[in-house]
Amino acid sequence: MRQQASPTISAQSQKRCAQIFNLGSIIATLLMPAFPVLFIWIGISIFVYSANIQHPSPQVRQYTQYAGYRFYGISGCLLASMIFAGVLIPMAGSAVHLILILWAIAFLVVVPAGLSALIKAQKESWQDIKLETQ
Repeated sequence: MRQQASPTISAQSQKRCAQIFNLGSIIATLLMPAFPVLFIWIGISIFVYSANIQHPSPQVRQYTQYAGYRFYGISGCLLASMIFAGVLIPMAGSAVHLILILWAIAFLVVVPAGLSALIKAQKESWQDIKLETQ
C-alpha cells in the first residue's frame, strides 16, 4: 500500500491568511464614508474570520482574533452611534461633522494597529506546516 504525502500549508499562505483580515479592515475603514464598501467588508469579513479562526496555525488565529476585536468593536460603536444619531448630531454640530468624527475614531482604532500587525506578520518567521492525515 502506497503512503500518501501529508498535505502542507506553506509559510507564504499562512502569512497571507494572517494579513488578510487586517488589510481588509484597513481598506474598509479608509473608505468608510462610502458606506457600501464598509458593509460589503463586514459581510466578507465574517467569512474570512470564521475561516481563519479555525486555521491550523496558532499565529494565524492570533492575528485574525486581534484584528477581529478591533474591527468588530469599532463596527459596534458605529452602529450604536447611528442609533443615537439624533442626540449626537446636535452635539457634533452637523451630520457631516459626526461622520467625520466617527471616521477619525475608526481610523485611529483600526489603521495604526492594523498596519503594525501587517508589518509584524511580514517580519515574522513563518514555517510550513505539515498536516497529519488519518
